[in-house]
Amino acid sequence: MLITADTVLTGRDLLRPGWIDIAAGTVRAIGSGAPAAPADHRLGAVTVVPGFVDTHTHGGGGTDFSTTAQPDIAHSARLHLRHGTTTLVASLVSAAPEDLVAQIGALRAAVEADVIAGIHLEGPWLAATRCGAHDPSVLRDPEPAELQRVLAAGGGTIRMVTLAPERAGGLDAVRRIAGAGAVVAVGHTEATYERTQAAINAGATVGTHLFNAMRPIHQREPGPVIALLEDPRVTVELITDGVHVHPALYREVRRSAGPDRVSLITDAMAAAGMPDGRYRLGSLAVDVRDGTARVSGSDTIAGSTATMDRVFRFAVTRSGLDRDDALRLAVRMATVNPARALGLPEAGLVPGAVANLVVLDPALEVTGVLHRGAWVIQPSRGEPSRGEADGFSG
Repeated sequence: MLITADTVLTGRDLLRPGWIDIAAGTVRAIGSGAPAAPADHRLGAVTVVPGFVDTHTHGGGGTDFSTTAQPDIAHSARLHLRHGTTTLVASLVSAAPEDLVAQIGALRAAVEADVIAGIHLEGPWLAATRCGAHDPSVLRDPEPAELQRVLAAGGGTIRMVTLAPERAGGLDAVRRIAGAGAVVAVGHTEATYERTQAAINAGATVGTHLFNAMRPIHQREPGPVIALLEDPRVTVELITDGVHVHPALYREVRRSAGPDRVSLITDAMAAAGMPDGRYRLGSLAVDVRDGTARVSGSDTIAGSTATMDRVFRFAVTRSGLDRDDALRLAVRMATVNPARALGLPEAGLVPGAVANLVVLDPALEVTGVLHRGAWVIQPSRGEPSRGEADGFSG
């Protein structure tokens, strides 16, 4: 399959016009100008970018990843796939020990079935004072025996664990989790600047949704935000949905961390892609009004209703950069950076990479999705391909 478009971003370069040669589900070659052979798909005045990589997603399409039902897991993954997320890591909120192990088992089966790319445990080893939309009654210290049981239940499919390093045994937990091959993220935390530095030195390499559910910056106690931002070993997540982070903070983080240390995430919950109403995030009821999710009966934000195309548009339009520079940066933050941070396969449009791409119209709305070399949404029709109708997601 040979595809041409007026603009192609690879994750490294901007090609105008550009072409992509795909064979056996992988990118065989890519270049600028006119291709050597006639194109199978001449897409015209669109922008083609690599498939989005979302490393922090709790659900979507009305279902939550805490379910143990495989059809529900696949349904949520399909919703995000249709919005351009071709690589998805499913996130779990805090739960009681037996429930958590059961949820991990269900998601492990989904990873092994190639429906999702991995598991992210957001808790239960979090600070009660920064619990956000986590049930405070199930928060606890990271005991070695439970860590061992949880990691064993994942069987190598747990890609990331978010914890508060100030909890008793927190630094030892960072070392144990990192030693087992999973990424450790600092989040939902009251940690001081020094404690956060200690966690990074112990092996933490990600900051979970920077600013949110995190001790704020103070002039005499910089806290975790500054410790995470200033260390070149750390990638920081941002939820650029227009709700969680003010555009000025997004621009400041972009300038401070640089182009290679920011990952865009959705932190999506079940209401992503759905109308306002009542949903669940783990064990908690969540009310969605005007597209914003809050724990029922409170003002606490409970994840987002965003999909990756929405956070990508925000990152482009609110960056303060000219459009081409903004596109280059947003592509890295939505594809290359999150894949690298979690040790996932190459996410750019480069020879040898899996052929995952998204077609965007001039308003950056999704008009086409290619997943592993097969159309999920045909750019010309905007309809699901046979693969999606058959349950193909990932």
